[in-house]
Amino acid sequence: MAEGSPALLRRLQRVELAVRAAVATRREADPQPDDPFRGLYLSDEAVDAALAAGREPFLPWPGDPADASARASAGSGPAAGAGPTPVGGPAEGSTEGPAGWSAGPEGTGREAGPDRLAALARAAGLTPLDEALLLVALAPDVDSRFELFYGYLNDDVTRRRPSVGLALRLCGLPEAAAPARLRLTAGAPLIDLALLRVDSPDRPVLSRGLWVPDRVGGWLLGADAPEPSLAGIAEPVDAAGPPPPGAEQLGRSGARLAYLREKPGGSAPALAVAALDHTRRGALAVDLPRLAADPQAAELATVLVREALLTGAGLVVGPVRGDEPWAVWSRLTAGEVPVLAYGTQPWDPAWTAGAPVQVDVVPLSAADRAAVWRAALPDRLADGLDPAAATAHFILGAPAIRRAASVAVQLAAATGEPVGTAHLRAGARTQNAAGLERLARRIVPEVGWDDLVLPPATLSLLHELAGRARHRDRVLREWRMRPGGGRGHGVAALFAGDSGTGKTMSAEVVAGSLGLDLYTVNLATVVDKYVGETEKNLERIFGEAAGVNGVLLFDEADAIFGKRSEVRDAHDRYANIESAYLLQRMETFDGLAVLATNLRANLDEAFTRRLDVVVDFPVPDEAARRALWDRCLGDRAPRALDVDLDFLAEAFELAGGHIRSAAVTAGYLAAGAGRPVGMAELIGAVGREYRKLGRLTLESEFGPYLGLAV
Repeated sequence: MAEGSPALLRRLQRVELAVRAAVATRREADPQPDDPFRGLYLSDEAVDAALAAGREPFLPWPGDPADASARASAGSGPAAGAGPTPVGGPAEGSTEGPAGWSAGPEGTGREAGPDRLAALARAAGLTPLDEALLLVALAPDVDSRFELFYGYLNDDVTRRRPSVGLALRLCGLPEAAAPARLRLTAGAPLIDLALLRVDSPDRPVLSRGLWVPDRVGGWLLGADAPEPSLAGIAEPVDAAGPPPPGAEQLGRSGARLAYLREKPGGSAPALAVAALDHTRRGALAVDLPRLAADPQAAELATVLVREALLTGAGLVVGPVRGDEPWAVWSRLTAGEVPVLAYGTQPWDPAWTAGAPVQVDVVPLSAADRAAVWRAALPDRLADGLDPAAATAHFILGAPAIRRAASVAVQLAAATGEPVGTAHLRAGARTQNAAGLERLARRIVPEVGWDDLVLPPATLSLLHELAGRARHRDRVLREWRMRPGGGRGHGVAALFAGDSGTGKTMSAEVVAGSLGLDLYTVNLATVVDKYVGETEKNLERIFGEAAGVNGVLLFDEADAIFGKRSEVRDAHDRYANIESAYLLQRMETFDGLAVLATNLRANLDEAFTRRLDVVVDFPVPDEAARRALWDRCLGDRAPRALDVDLDFLAEAFELAGGHIRSAAVTAGYLAAGAGRPVGMAELIGAVGREYRKLGRLTLESEFGPYLGLAV
């Protein structure tokens, strides 16, 4: 101790002085200070002394520990039963302790208890007997003298809480009163809402102990700290911004249980919070998957309902997945606390005993999204920039827009610029769910329209595809050009052409022009040899993609979008089931999907009808090949004077992907030789590319450079 902090030692000395003062005060009022069996039994004299000590349970020990210690050493003090007289201590009711001490921010709660108990009784439907039982059980947590009293009345010094029998007798009821005993069993609000606990179930009923959970006792005394066991599972949330459409109607309905089925771009949690706010209730947001995964899920569900009851809030629960234990739903929906659940799948009536009010949460209209964007970005936008137009193809709810706007402001501040289109789109991309990245490879676009070398007709179709993505909200939602039939609002395109003709790169360019990421589906994660598993994998991909603002690319699509065939065996039957499922799922997809294939003839004709744009990628002609060679060599790599792009374009009929591969190989050869890229390196790279393709190196093609194609 001598080596410790001097300041800490001084504080510990104050603790010792306070203990000395408390011991002195106790001895002054103790009728048997020299009893060698103190603490092992309770005498009548000790109980009488406790009863005579007064009825005020909130006074501290004598105010100044040093003064009390001096009085104890001098053998003087106040008369027994007169109560301690603070010297230099706080005034009665103050939340501050003696100098150098702190009683904490919550205070004694002396005025909060009765009012809060009455409010709790109204909210939980407690009877006067319930209130009396709750007070009997709460007494030891408020006044330590009641531990002594209950130990004496229980005839057991170790049992310092009331038993069931003792509580009933203190409430003026016989122990055998069946209706009263039912108030302390399952089905009664005190027990079902965890306002009161009954321990020792192995004991006879009348000797079981009663106690009040710390959260309930603290709340009745005025403390508002949240329940610790709910950390990471539930948190209070406030309504932000203008209420979403439908919030007022949902609030007026007074529904105790509602299910909000969320469409892509909808904001079901925000709608639920706004509906509760309309009824002047707070909202407690519950992470349902995390709650359901907890080993004590049912118990925590009861605690959640109790927390909502204490704070006057409703529960916003989700996202619903359908695999939650029935006990969780039964606990959450017990009582009168409003429960607003949300998810993307249909509601199953078997989940709860009661039927919920079901509401479809549709995406915000373009006008509503524009209003949220402008409200979130006052005086921060670049001149003339319309945030709604720049992000028209992003399907975001109001909370996601506000978060995206915050990210955009931070990105712009980092560069010292006003918020521009790139900042807005980058902020919007941060709101994409991460689930799709586990099923597909994400590509951040790094190429633009100027990097494409394609015929004008092909480029025109690619621009049309990007335009469809930008304006689909107006055409399909506002103008209702595709009504009925359960059709989605997605855009689907087919890119068909030989390998290396630019299909994947074009998808990347389209995604980049829209400010979206490109997600390439890995067929290894999709196709499964077990029956039905391929469809499940595809459903997971489509489900995750529906909540992501991105372009979904199915490369080598003919592998899973192939033609249906005549059924000759079980393999044909299940292959046809996969194709039929995909036909249906593509029609209801709400995102932007691109199917790329080298073999268009292998695709089922029924897919073609469901495609919005079909783009054919031809093998490049001589002019296009020259442009590709020039583009692939770039302007940074040093070129030798003997580079003949005209010869390369005329002699070698290669697709763009092969030209790019040959250019990169030539770069490595030149770097290894320590010289600029010349014809020797380029011809050598073409020769290697020919061998990869299984083509012969003929003199008619290589001409005078045949010897370099090694």
